[in-house]
Amino acid sequence: MAYLTLKDINKIYPNGFHAVHDFNLEIEKGEFIVFVGPSGCGKSTTLRMIAGLEDISKGEFLIDGVRANEKGPKDRGIAMVFQSYALYPQMTVYDNLAFGLTLQGVDEDVIEEKVMNVAKILGLTDYLDRLPRALSGGQRQRVAVGRALIRKVGIFLMDEPLSNLDAKQRVTMRSEISQIHRGTKATTIYVTHDQTEAMTMADRIVVMKEGYIQQVGSPYELYFNPVNVFVAGFIGEPPMNFVRSTLKEGRIAVGGNTVDVSMKLSAEQLKKYEGKEIVFGYRPEAIVLGEQENAAVIRCSVELTELLGDNTNVYVDIDGIKGILKIDPHDTPEVDSDISFSIPNESIYLFDGETEMIIR
Repeated sequence: MAYLTLKDINKIYPNGFHAVHDFNLEIEKGEFIVFVGPSGCGKSTTLRMIAGLEDISKGEFLIDGVRANEKGPKDRGIAMVFQSYALYPQMTVYDNLAFGLTLQGVDEDVIEEKVMNVAKILGLTDYLDRLPRALSGGQRQRVAVGRALIRKVGIFLMDEPLSNLDAKQRVTMRSEISQIHRGTKATTIYVTHDQTEAMTMADRIVVMKEGYIQQVGSPYELYFNPVNVFVAGFIGEPPMNFVRSTLKEGRIAVGGNTVDVSMKLSAEQLKKYEGKEIVFGYRPEAIVLGEQENAAVIRCSVELTELLGDNTNVYVDIDGIKGILKIDPHDTPEVDSDISFSIPNESIYLFDGETEMIIR
């Protein structure tokens, strides 16, 4: 049996708003799970139901096989890190870290030992006598993580903990949180709208949209085997390019280009989708400049280029259809030039135009 089990979890507010629909997930002990999706998709609401901060309208939540719906937050063995840090401004870093243990009546010597250990792990030893207002955003976030860590609970919940940090601090804290997880082996559920955080930190990712789970899988599975247009477009930076087109005799039009997609479809699928709309998808980094065999060849014009150091984003116009290509900076084409690029057959994705589900 899984360590955490969510069975048909729903959240319906008194005004009738249905925030989370039939959420089903099993989480193994020690896993790092990331809930990801756009704002308002229900990920934070689900996390708060797991924490006991929101009531579960329908469904059942089990911790190690025991129903926990009616348990209060303090009885669930859970520590939570909030987006706002939630530090006590009048307390020093030491006192913020020690506060939970002090409430439990833990001996002062034990508290000091635990605080010093956690401070060493998080690089806070030199800041223990400071108030939160004297710390940087990254340091405050480490204190918030430390306060959860010191409790030695089995479950960590993190609600967009890095959203208030600058880009450099986010990269540093991503690494630190991942290292802490490897060291503690605590079951961790992490909420973010940032797919880069999800891809770099998670054992498994739960992609949500409008209260529904879209797909659950490893970062690799979601990137290479998305189940629908939403997941394919959400995971990956820059996002996947999409073109809607009608299938005619195994071929589709991508702007003024005719692309043979018959090799991606069975005879039965070719018959089923003949004359119907499908969504043609390809990732910006999957293309090769120039015209190659066993590939979809696209001719286009260059509108804009963005040099990012390790790669260049090239914005193209394919007879009125916009696209983004990700290429080696040494191969950057001139703006307003006409170029050709190839999409290897194995890198082409096809989706049902009506349901937007992947055509396998």
